Amino acid sequence: MENRPLSLAARLIFVAGYLAASAVAWAQSDGARPAPDQRADWDRRLEEARGLQEKGTALEQQAKEAYEARKKACFKKFRVAGCQQEARDEYVEAANEARRIENDGKARERQVKKEELADEDARRLAREPQRQADLQAREAEIRAEQEHSESTRAAKLAEKEEQARIGAERRAADEERLRKKQEAHQRKVAEKMAKARQREKAEAGR
Repeated sequence: MENRPLSLAARLIFVAGYLAASAVAWAQSDGARPAPDQRADWDRRLEEARGLQEKGTALEQQAKEAYEARKKACFKKFRVAGCQQEARDEYVEAANEARRIENDGKARERQVKKEELADEDARRLAREPQRQADLQAREAEIRAEQEHSESTRAAKLAEKEEQARIGAERRAADEERLRKKQEAHQRKVAEKMAKARQREKAEAGR
């Protein structure tokens, strides 16, 4: 089958596929992952951060339950309003501390995530020159393949045109030979007819 040059759309699709494959290959390579000790540090800090969040949530719930219990207990005391105010003050203080612990855990988690993203960006930037070099090399291969395909196509077209020219010349030569043969035959027939008429005239004159 005749080789056809790659269209621009086909080239773009091919390059996009190559980039996607390169991205997958890079994601599976060691360069796409942080150093083991760094990963271990992040995992440890994330675990601590999530532990603080869970602790803060639990402490706030405990403070709320304790506050509700103390409010009810205050009805048994002489200074109900003062007792409940003290209970509320203690609850607010405990709840604020619980939220501080929970927020501290969230802040630590955000910091780790920020460091992870920064590390990923740094590794991607470090690999970018090689990725660009790979892309340029692949584009050069595509251009070479296209030039080869176009050259092959042009050579086949030239061969077809040459075969057509030879065929046309052969047909023209055959037609010329047939024409000459027919003319020679017609001359012979005419000569025979002329001789026959001369004989008839000679015989009539006797």
